[in-house]
Amino acid sequence: MLMAHPAVLPGLVDRYWALSVLDAAEGASPVGRELQAVERALCVATGTTDVHAALIAARHHLPGTGTLDDSVLAPG
Repeated sequence: MLMAHPAVLPGLVDRYWALSVLDAAEGASPVGRELQAVERALCVATGTTDVHAALIAARHHLPGTGTLDDSVLAPG
């Protein structure tokens, strides 16, 4: 499976959280569309189909993170 370069993931994750806050505060459709685009990018970059799984996968692949328990990512 292709995986995004670790330098790309922090920016995507930061952008996702920033847009999530804006979307919750405003409910504006341009922000919502951009949020959906970032969600898709995260999913593609992490090889997942769900933004929550993408965030977990990104957290495990970010530089400087150590994994104590990756059972969340085990195939079901």
